[in-house]
Amino acid sequence: MSHKPFETELIADPAEAVARATTIYETNTAALRDAFGRYRRGEQFDSRVHAYYPFVRVRSDVNANIDSRHSYGFVSGPGIFETTLTRPDLFGDYYRQQLRLLAKNHKVAIEVGQSDQPIPVHFAFSEGIHLEGDLSPDRLRMIRDLFDVPDLAALDDRIVNGTYEPPEGAPRPLALFTAARVDFSLHRLRHYTATSPTHFQNYVLYTNYQFYIDEFVKLGLKLMERTDDPAEREYRSQYSAFVEPGDVMTYNTNLSGDSGHGSPPPRLPQMPAYHLKRTDGSGITMINIGVGPSNAKTITDHVAVLRPHAWVMLGHCAGLRNTQRLGDYVLAHGYVREDHVLDEDLPLWVPVPNLAEIQVALERAVADVTRLEGPELKRVMRTGTVASVDNRNWELRDHREPVMRLSQSRAIALDMESATIAANGFRFRVPYGTLLCVSDKPLHGELKLPGMADQFYSAQVGQHLQIGVRAMELLRENGLAKLHSRKLRSFAEVAFQ
Repeated sequence: MSHKPFETELIADPAEAVARATTIYETNTAALRDAFGRYRRGEQFDSRVHAYYPFVRVRSDVNANIDSRHSYGFVSGPGIFETTLTRPDLFGDYYRQQLRLLAKNHKVAIEVGQSDQPIPVHFAFSEGIHLEGDLSPDRLRMIRDLFDVPDLAALDDRIVNGTYEPPEGAPRPLALFTAARVDFSLHRLRHYTATSPTHFQNYVLYTNYQFYIDEFVKLGLKLMERTDDPAEREYRSQYSAFVEPGDVMTYNTNLSGDSGHGSPPPRLPQMPAYHLKRTDGSGITMINIGVGPSNAKTITDHVAVLRPHAWVMLGHCAGLRNTQRLGDYVLAHGYVREDHVLDEDLPLWVPVPNLAEIQVALERAVADVTRLEGPELKRVMRTGTVASVDNRNWELRDHREPVMRLSQSRAIALDMESATIAANGFRFRVPYGTLLCVSDKPLHGELKLPGMADQFYSAQVGQHLQIGVRAMELLRENGLAKLHSRKLRSFAEVAFQ
């Protein structure tokens, strides 16, 4: 059972192309929801129910003379390029921007139609409605016989990893992610963070400690409060709302009299997210990813489909040099990847470079917040290699072999998440950076014990969080043309950012 397919149309205006794709998507997902509603009420079906994602396609016949300063917005050469689309309510502005660049750079019209990639019935319910409801076990088992469900073959990351080879005669990819892969991650984001993907902002901070989140919540709620100071009011007014898990919304009282809404979840999710929103989506999201490279990979795998403009790790690390002091900052310029979770997706022989735009913003943010410059700034911040490992109790092993390798790598700090976040930033073409704070020096007898930790946290976390927020604001002020780096693009790169 499926309705009459939409005809493919050639559309010159990118905005009209996105509008056409939106019509196809909304019509098809509405049909799926309607069919499932009838199934839930006990209606019998004689055949399977199908609905399909819209697609966009461009054809390029020549090697265009593209401005080589840009990192995206053009196809890699002559050929046919295509991608499926989803959630135009969430990605509409992004799709329009990408298609405008293609139309401008290649002087081509855009084909829009209905693809042959089915929409899994789960993904027709954008906010994660539980489909099972009160279905009987028999009706629950029959879902797969009547509706399309998520297919792992359509969800892999071969395009991202650079291992995808289209079948002979098939179009080449236009974007890093298919629609089904995007939908999968959108549902996972709600599950892991307890906030809707609609709240996520384009500048993302990750942390491995709740202390940072506590400070971010204090800051977010303070910025929503009314102030009579003109300069402070102007600063606060750039942010429209603050969102906490459960989609608990606090609006900026300097902008409107709207009251908040939403209710906290009965318990915090695995990786709670908090969003300091701007109306253009260029605010700051902060996520407590917890401890370990597996969590770091999991959350960045899913945040990446939102195509953020930058993400940065703020957290604690073990200082490896005797000259470091507790509370000193470490600005990573290289990584030793002993986390292992990305070894199959991004081989260890692939270098993960630092990105000048991120490095400069982080260093300037440290200077702005600490009010230190030159030699005094070097006294509290050191640039160097960060090693990330997958063994939290690495200190309990025989030290000789790991210490020798760390010394050979010139590492100055060790943690469990930074290399993973940077490597996935490289892999997903999301500008990345790391600014850590030394919380212990296990090689020199300064262990992270409760009394020492409490004193350290109360003194340093607030300042570190201010630095992270300031860095993100600097990146936003500098503009996207300077941020997105050609370093992250491969030979036959997709056109979409």
